[in-house]
Amino acid sequence: MTNLISLENVSLAYGLDPLLDKIQLQISSGERVCLIGRNGAGKSSLIKIIDGVILPDSGFVWRKPHLRIARLTQELPQDTNISVYEFVAQGLEHLGKLLSAYHKLLDELTNDHSEKKLAELERLQHEIDINNGWKMEQDIKAILTKLELNGDQRLVDLSGGWQRRAALAKALVLSPELLLLDEPTNHLDIEAIEWLEQELLSSGVALLFITHDRALLKRLATRIIELDRGQLTSWPGDYENFLRRKEELLHAEAKQNADFDKKLAQEERWIRQGIKARRTRNEGRARALYAMRVERTKRREVQGKATFNINEGDQSGQIVIEAKNVTHGFNPRPLINNFSIRIMRGDRIGLIGPNGVGKSTLLNILLGNLVPQQGTATQGTRLQAAYFDQLRHALDPEKTVMENVAEGQDFVEINGKRQHAISYLNDFLFTPARTMTPVKALSGGECNRLLLAKLFSRPANLLVMDEPTNDLDIETLELLEDLLSDYQGTLLLVSHDRAFLDNVITSALVFEGNGKIQEHVGGYQDWQQYKNTSSKTVEKPVTKAMPERVKQSKKLSYKEQKELNELPEKIAALEKQFAELQDIANSENFYQQKPEVVKQSLSELNDLQLQIEQAYQRWEELDAL
Repeated sequence: MTNLISLENVSLAYGLDPLLDKIQLQISSGERVCLIGRNGAGKSSLIKIIDGVILPDSGFVWRKPHLRIARLTQELPQDTNISVYEFVAQGLEHLGKLLSAYHKLLDELTNDHSEKKLAELERLQHEIDINNGWKMEQDIKAILTKLELNGDQRLVDLSGGWQRRAALAKALVLSPELLLLDEPTNHLDIEAIEWLEQELLSSGVALLFITHDRALLKRLATRIIELDRGQLTSWPGDYENFLRRKEELLHAEAKQNADFDKKLAQEERWIRQGIKARRTRNEGRARALYAMRVERTKRREVQGKATFNINEGDQSGQIVIEAKNVTHGFNPRPLINNFSIRIMRGDRIGLIGPNGVGKSTLLNILLGNLVPQQGTATQGTRLQAAYFDQLRHALDPEKTVMENVAEGQDFVEINGKRQHAISYLNDFLFTPARTMTPVKALSGGECNRLLLAKLFSRPANLLVMDEPTNDLDIETLELLEDLLSDYQGTLLLVSHDRAFLDNVITSALVFEGNGKIQEHVGGYQDWQQYKNTSSKTVEKPVTKAMPERVKQSKKLSYKEQKELNELPEKIAALEKQFAELQDIANSENFYQQKPEVVKQSLSELNDLQLQIEQAYQRWEELDAL
């Protein structure tokens, strides 16, 4: 393995406490390193130092000579009024500008054959020739083909997910030895995230990436590094190993700090003794006390964890929302086609599908914010809905953090108890000074925490959350998971975070395209398992049964005849068992049980459904023979 980059005693500070405090880091070829840490810890600043965008206050950064580094930022492209080809070519700097100009001029020559343009084309061709640029032209076209991008399409016409894909193409066209990724899954749907995983695994390029997506972390990372209070620590192994060893380290740190504080208190008592003690004072001991005081003032405490709670409203009616034969969209292909559902109190439903498929449209129809073109959507009684909007329309960027939540009041009421707004916001990791900051000055993670604070300050028995996990650090994400798992109301959730879906929802509405929406029990992995099993079941008659029928008409063996005779009874028993378990799942108190009990029951229900489908398929195969 070749050493690509080394950081020695690197420091960086923007305030009183340094973001980076004499850190050490080394990255070698072939490594896939995940950088984790709290929002605002300095992760993006560290990546910018490695990329050379900003310089550290002190320390040394060594890069392998002629090292090719590419960086994919959190933000979507700003200059979108250019073609995809021009945008991707920007990754090649000067040569990319020449190729972009050449590509653009070729398009213009279809309508304008002036001598001036022809002369400019000849000049560009000559300059590209002497810089060996035609190979780079082929590289751009190859990467566009590989990522299924249309080079002539305008960037502004692409969705957020496809703009993200174009940004990745721009980063990869340089054939980097080290690729820096800052939250690469933002704006991507699940299908695109899984594609990205596979692309990065197969590329062989060394990675340093920041992510809150634990599924991506587990799939990609060969090493985890954590930035905490200015210090960088390295943790080989998987994410579970990191969590266990980090807990052990924090426990040891807490004990060491407690022992230090105890000794400091003893020395402080000694220094405050009377006249007699001062006559015999040990000057060395006094100097040691002063040194301890200085050391104590420099200590950076562990940042507290968010401790927010959901403000639950009064219990809603048994039926929360009922939709019948809903159709909505644009001809000839509707986003939603003849969809019906009955959502019961306590349901936790995830909406899964690509960007732009109609998930937010369905949410707005179910909430009564949008009237469907056909069909009806009826809300139940005593409904108190709270809507988490991924575009953050609920926040006023000109108002302060406190004004957005408290709306001119000093107190908020949470589950019947009054709490000062500053204390309440402290639970969401906003310091008193930060509560007076305008929203427009907050980071993406802080905006999401503020939106959660505003959402949870209102009583609600129906939570509707559209991409709540973007920009949240992993600790806050896991706390939100725990809260939603214990939430007694009804939850509708749109998310592309596979681990979050698996840990929170109990059923899924899967958008399968052309307006078709299918309901499945369980989480994301349960749906994937069902999809894989179903595809194998469908393939069986094609690969095995059908060729045999073409080759010969055969008699059933004794064993097959016996199996065929027993199948109707077997199917009847399975369907009876399925109906009984489904009745239990539909009961009023089913979701009041522990989440693991609910998940186990739903998993059994899913397995029975698969067994029934496989039994019917086998019956058709044997009957055809």
